[in-house]
Amino acid sequence: MADEIQINDVKGLQPRSVRYAKQMDEVFGEGLAGFYGAVWADRENGLSKKHKHLLVFAIACSNLKTESAVKILQRLKKFGATAEEIKDAMMIAAWTGGIQNFTDVSPEVLKEMERLGF
Repeated sequence: MADEIQINDVKGLQPRSVRYAKQMDEVFGEGLAGFYGAVWADRENGLSKKHKHLLVFAIACSNLKTESAVKILQRLKKFGATAEEIKDAMMIAAWTGGIQNFTDVSPEVLKEMERLGF
């Protein structure tokens, strides 16, 4: 299944939402897998997977989704993001989500950045 291969390339595993949707209804599961595949597809002149991950990282940080932000850092490492790119994304998150969100999410994110060697 092409969608599943592409999803596994991005996530490293099948997302729980796709698995649950398939348990409910195979057609719904395939539709959700297709949506996931479309979001993360490589398109000519489109955003790279690294840049898409930087965007979702900034959104996760600005929405206080610390666990997601930490997991996304692992994907950013895989896709070759630099420490400066991640720091820029964190500053954008502070700008859009507010300094309190930045303060709340930063300790775990900075700890994971250090662990991953950023």
